[in-house]
Amino acid sequence: MKITSIRAYQVDLPIKAGAYKWADQSFAAFDSTVVVIDTDEGITGVGESCPLGPSYLPAYSEGVRTGVAVLGPDLIGEDPTLLDVINHRMDTLMKGHPYVKSAIDMACWDIAGKAAGVPVHTLLGGSFRDEVRLFRVINRGAPEEMVAELQQLRGEGYVQFQMKVGDDVDLDIQRIAAVCDELLPTETLAADANTSWKSHEAMRVVNSAAGRPLYIEQPCLSYEECLRVRRHTDLPMILDESMTSPDVVIRGAADGAMDLINLKINKAGGLTRSRQIRDLCVQLGIGMTIEDTWGGEIATSAIAHLAHSTPTGFHFQSSPFHEYNDVTIAEGGPMVADGHMRASDGPGLGVTPDFGVLGDPVLALN
Repeated sequence: MKITSIRAYQVDLPIKAGAYKWADQSFAAFDSTVVVIDTDEGITGVGESCPLGPSYLPAYSEGVRTGVAVLGPDLIGEDPTLLDVINHRMDTLMKGHPYVKSAIDMACWDIAGKAAGVPVHTLLGGSFRDEVRLFRVINRGAPEEMVAELQQLRGEGYVQFQMKVGDDVDLDIQRIAAVCDELLPTETLAADANTSWKSHEAMRVVNSAAGRPLYIEQPCLSYEECLRVRRHTDLPMILDESMTSPDVVIRGAADGAMDLINLKINKAGGLTRSRQIRDLCVQLGIGMTIEDTWGGEIATSAIAHLAHSTPTGFHFQSSPFHEYNDVTIAEGGPMVADGHMRASDGPGLGVTPDFGVLGDPVLALN
């Protein structure tokens, strides 16, 4: 099988709630790129890359499309089912920029699954569960607003929550206290600062939250700052933005820097690299939130397949990003109900892009 063409589509994903807020960031919509790869055997694969704005990670939406334009010509004629070969080729052609490679790699997994006639989670090792446990984000706001949002999400069947903090440490302390007071014994909560606290601010927060039923997620920008906070608190720690590669995960495990990591497909560079990190975490005994930076039905499908194939006890939670958006870009996305989601059992990712929504390609290579 050979790649015959690569197309890229740009689509905006408006937020149902009006805005998505964390730390000092707020977005009404996110700019996503859908990559479609055609082959000489008539099998087409789809992938998606949606950075969370230009200042969350070293990634930006226009860069995805520019990067695909750089990589694409040299991938024409390659076999997309040789996933390690494709990734080695991309790494040879372009150093870094995992967010560019993610959608291409995802589309190749979709093709491989369709060629084999099996869902991607079978190729990733097999499904450990019928459905994937989800969390929902509580947007940053006044303490009473965040409590009200938790109550609303609880009514939708969710028992795992991630509250966004990080813009004002004194207010964050109040937010955490208010939401923790509302939390039921059967519910799980993480306070995610998305790197925004300075270490002295994070120290104040963890001191105030001592004894609370709470996870602290990526309190500071650097790994070293987060490690300092980790050594200052008994609260369980999740590291996200600083966990970018296997070597950093190994370092974190050796330092005892975290209890869990947030494994984002886009940040890792696609399903191939995410699988490697996933399997490493299993060997090291580290649990995982499995998600992506953002996306629609295509990216969420990839999340679901990776989560389904993660061994029991190591999958902590995932996020249904397509549920946050006010537009549907593909049919066949994961089914969501009662705080869980289920990936399609169809071959590949199980999704079909809606080209009526995507429009004309912004890039076409053949």
